[in-house]
Amino acid sequence: MSASAEPALSDFAQVVEPFRVMDILDRAQAAERAGRDIIHLEVGEPDFVTPRGVVSAGEIALAAGETRYTPAHGREKLRRAIAQDYRNRHAAEVDPERVVVTSGASAAILLALAAGVNPGEEVLLPDPGYACNRQFVAARGARPRPLVVSAEDAWQPTADAVAAAWSDTTRAVLLASPANPTGTCLSRETLAEIVAVVEARGGLVIMDEIYGQLVFGEPERSAAALHPNVVVINSFSKYFAMTGWRLGWMVVPPSWVDPVRRLAQNLFVAPSSVAQAAAMFAFEPDTEAELQQRVRELESRRDFLLQALPELGLEVRARPEGAFYIYADCSAHGADSEALCARILDEAGVALTPGTDFSPSDGARHLRIAYTQSEARLREAVERLRSVLT
Repeated sequence: MSASAEPALSDFAQVVEPFRVMDILDRAQAAERAGRDIIHLEVGEPDFVTPRGVVSAGEIALAAGETRYTPAHGREKLRRAIAQDYRNRHAAEVDPERVVVTSGASAAILLALAAGVNPGEEVLLPDPGYACNRQFVAARGARPRPLVVSAEDAWQPTADAVAAAWSDTTRAVLLASPANPTGTCLSRETLAEIVAVVEARGGLVIMDEIYGQLVFGEPERSAAALHPNVVVINSFSKYFAMTGWRLGWMVVPPSWVDPVRRLAQNLFVAPSSVAQAAAMFAFEPDTEAELQQRVRELESRRDFLLQALPELGLEVRARPEGAFYIYADCSAHGADSEALCARILDEAGVALTPGTDFSPSDGARHLRIAYTQSEARLREAVERLRSVLT
């Protein structure tokens, strides 16, 4: 009897691009298993551990048996704590009913797209921008449309660019501040102009603020404080160093509350009960003091690299003001960032991410450096890079 044919893959599964940073991570980890010392500057994950108080709260929840389903949109106590944080941090009055706790920011973006975008409609995405956003849109059956941005505009879209790109089938624009991979911020003035353009066209603005607390100058107020019809995405992963806990949230317009809850019930059932219990401690004063010290350390790392990278032929064309990324022009070393990153990993033992993950238009000329290692390791990385690039 002949073996039956394997089931066919969907069209989307056959064409979905790899998340190249994960391929780089796999290669780097394989080199480590073979005995090499690798400096990881590729993955967007802080080297800081989850604050001890948050971990303790999670341990207490486990010991107390808090492992059952919660409401699909999150525990009321946590939603109230998030709303209070908007009040304390941004002077924003956010109704806790508008807060939806999610299984990470990725789930929040998927919920926002499911709630606000129809199959076949178009979503504008800044190029360069977070690689997975294109796949989120495509998985919805919508069409991701790159909105090419420039270093002259701090790698952020302008209202004029959004207006010029908007078509009859455009439904939404997905923004980020600070942005990945550039670390640049969108001013509240520019955001207000973009919101006005989009609302005049009956469209949707989704604002990714997962790095919003990781800003080195004067923090901008959250879009949730200024624009009630903007869908705001946030996460416990980056600022709170809780990547593996997989917990995020979104703030939705009042009319979205019930539909988004119903979508969450069907698509995700509920976010992690233990992660929610642990996250309650994330807003405590002692935790906040520890986290702010980490922000200052990240700023110091950024400043060191901004001084060192030009000497290596890596030009930073727009100053990053937050997150923990530098987007560098590597074209002085050729126009193939994937080949360059592979060479650097093989010859220097430094893992970097090619810009092709983030920019279909010009990523081959750029790479992303995540300064998620100690300053001592960053100094060693620079010396290793110097041996290869100069």
